[in-house]
Amino acid sequence: MKKWLILMGTIALIFIGGYLALSFYAVKFIKTQLQSLMVPGLTVAEIKVKPTCLSARGIEYKDPHSKRRIFQIEEMSIYPDISASLKGSLRIRDWAIHQPSFFFSRSPEGVFVGPWVGKEKGDKEREIFQRGEEKRGEPIHIRIDRIRIEKGSIDFEDMKPEGTPANLRLRDFDLEIDAIRFPFISSHSPIQFKGKTKGKDGKIHVKGWVDIKTMDMAISLAVQGIDVKIFEPYYQKRVSAEIESGYINMESKIVVEKRMIDAPGHLEMVDLRIKEGGGTVLWIPATTLVSLLRDKGNRMKVEFHVKGNMDNPQFNLQETFFAQMAFSLAETLGIPIKVVGGDVIKGTEKGAGGLMEGVKSLEELFKKKKEKRR
Repeated sequence: MKKWLILMGTIALIFIGGYLALSFYAVKFIKTQLQSLMVPGLTVAEIKVKPTCLSARGIEYKDPHSKRRIFQIEEMSIYPDISASLKGSLRIRDWAIHQPSFFFSRSPEGVFVGPWVGKEKGDKEREIFQRGEEKRGEPIHIRIDRIRIEKGSIDFEDMKPEGTPANLRLRDFDLEIDAIRFPFISSHSPIQFKGKTKGKDGKIHVKGWVDIKTMDMAISLAVQGIDVKIFEPYYQKRVSAEIESGYINMESKIVVEKRMIDAPGHLEMVDLRIKEGGGTVLWIPATTLVSLLRDKGNRMKVEFHVKGNMDNPQFNLQETFFAQMAFSLAETLGIPIKVVGGDVIKGTEKGAGGLMEGVKSLEELFKKKKEKRR
């Protein structure tokens, strides 16, 4: 009996030692690849090769030109699949990113800056993989079973809206994406996102799939208790009355296929407070809207359905959404949509310009309705 126990213990030690040795080899392989991808502006305070994972701490990237910080990561852990490493490919079972902070911005001209791979970095990556292909006779393929972000934050400064820039902040968000391959291939990668923002227990939840190569997607979006004032820079051109406070709940099914978006859903306004006086809210007289909200317990739900080609210069996602909201509010107020703008609201065949014509017609109808009451 004692001999069997010694034998089993010896086998276990050999197995564990072999596993740790292979894991160590796989982790060192990943470390070499990561070091070869280092670019100007990217710094890493510490990289440790552990028996089963590669650990990196104090990761930060600053734009080499503006010196502006783009992202920082408290800690990152990469767990490789050892069997795949022995076959010449790289498979990562789990890639955990702890407490990252991402910083995005958009210039008044609409140019985005964010933590994505730029042209310079992309060229260097291609060069590295080409060298690997020449040496091995085939490119290095990377398969990632799961990427997860824990307790992250996002700050987005948008200077494109006229007037005051928009500052959107997400806190304590968790993100999980499964089944990713590099070089990218067209496939459905399950995605799940949960985050918090300013508001009455403001929450955002996204679930569905995304094709990382084509950016096609099918997701469900749920928003709860978000402060309406966050979006003031976007709606200030369309609202002449002063909105004091309020919250938004929203649900939508968003499908993007070959740059065509189809997004039906509904939005609920809760505890919307509008300062007394004149003005309009989405081209609707503020006094009329306040009265309707009071009759409905200060809660109002409106439907929307945004559709269009995002590559069409005439299609403006933001304008289309606000126009849809205006028409839906009009319908709630008792003005049939078919009266307003004809077939304009049916799709977006006429683009944002056609929708704006319909909205102007909507404003005129409210004026006529008011004159009739007199």
